[in-house]
Amino acid sequence: MKSRVAKLLFLFATILVLTACGAESKEDVVKKLSNKWVETKGYELAAEMSILTGDEPRVYGVEVWHTKPDFYRVQVTDTNAENTQMIVRNTEGVFVVTPALNKTYKFQSKWPTENSQAYLIGSLANDIKKDKTATFKEEGDNYVFETKTSNNHKNMLPTQKIYINKKTLLPTDVSILNENKEEQIHIKFNKVSLGKTHAAAEYKIEQKPTDKAEGAEGKVETSAEIDDSEFETYYPLLQWDQVHNIDEKVMEVDGEKRVILTYSGDKEFTIIQHRSEPGDSSIIPVFAPGDPVDLGVAIGAITDQSLAWEQDGMSFFIASSTLTKEEMIEVAASMTTGGLK
Repeated sequence: MKSRVAKLLFLFATILVLTACGAESKEDVVKKLSNKWVETKGYELAAEMSILTGDEPRVYGVEVWHTKPDFYRVQVTDTNAENTQMIVRNTEGVFVVTPALNKTYKFQSKWPTENSQAYLIGSLANDIKKDKTATFKEEGDNYVFETKTSNNHKNMLPTQKIYINKKTLLPTDVSILNENKEEQIHIKFNKVSLGKTHAAAEYKIEQKPTDKAEGAEGKVETSAEIDDSEFETYYPLLQWDQVHNIDEKVMEVDGEKRVILTYSGDKEFTIIQHRSEPGDSSIIPVFAPGDPVDLGVAIGAITDQSLAWEQDGMSFFIASSTLTKEEMIEVAASMTTGGLK
């Protein structure tokens, strides 16, 4: 009888141990991710970012280099490989490079530590770690975290779902959601290689007139080619009450078409847009006031009353004495050839 009881107790204990081993806690996974993602000396990744806020999805390729402690190189390219923008952080500062326009802007900034970037795995790890209310579940081959976002769009896009492969412990997808839990941005990681590092010289900015930006290796180069085709007017895709577009003007300045949109109501602002002009291959310093701001598919320069950026061969400028910085970012991030007129 004692032998039978002992066998039953052993079997019960074995079942408990196996059950415990089969279900990892949120804390266990967070610890593993922190060790694997944050402590790596560097990484390279390739991803596809889809912006789902317009009539049709806009798809961009994203390539990232990171070497500890503070070297970053992010290149964002549209599907036609016609428009590329890079943000580079090295010992000299933070640079935003638009190769097709031969323009480079220099910032003194702590980017990307000031806000999260969903295509940087260190940012994702920090978002998971610091959100004590984050939910965690297992879904097929993935762990899924749902966390608060801490990016520039956190009011408009407050939530993100981060999918992590159970075997590799590497991210596979990030889904960024609006307040109605509707997906607005999707990032699919095609390749993440941990332990990859690059020498400091490979993050250096050099301005050289050339036919294309060097994509895979070496220093960032720029060219002065631009498509001079006619542009479609962009409008902000907003759902703000008591805000109306009361005026749209088309004017010509030095032979160049410009569109000026004026909005009034509870929030007043003006948007100016025109085709981007090639630069002269010089580095343009951006002094305070003015900080780099990530708009999802472009990097802009923001002050207390203005926001300027270049995207899809267009230059945009928002001016307002009533919008907050976050509201200006919300307007910029919603700009599309559809939208609220």
